[in-house]
Amino acid sequence: VQLQASGGGLVQPGGSLRLSCAASAFSVDYYAIGWFRQAPGKEREGVACFGTTDGSEYYADSVKGRSTLTKDTAENTVYLQMNSLKPEDTAVYYCATDLSLGYSADYYCHLDDMESWGKGTQVTVSS
Repeated sequence: VQLQASGGGLVQPGGSLRLSCAASAFSVDYYAIGWFRQAPGKEREGVACFGTTDGSEYYADSVKGRSTLTKDTAENTVYLQMNSLKPEDTAVYYCATDLSLGYSADYYCHLDDMESWGKGTQVTVSS
């Protein structure tokens, strides 16, 4: 299982970014996958996840209404579109997957030990 995150960068407050997570050796259409972030001095937070129950998606309150999770099954890639970015969105963003089945997106986004993690991509929101 491999995950390759990309798309981070420096953006001004109010701007947008699209993070990509390219997966290999498993199908993003079948297993749970999500985005987590960790800011300096803060605990890791589950930002947005797909679960393994039908239509299961989860967004943290901190990004709800500003972010959209999508998947491209042909490319086996998951995207996180983030709009109206705020300085408090500054963090290293990681994508992660877990090969267990039958749980909701909420469950996975609160799981401390997702099985596989990609390297992070830095998002910095600053003027």
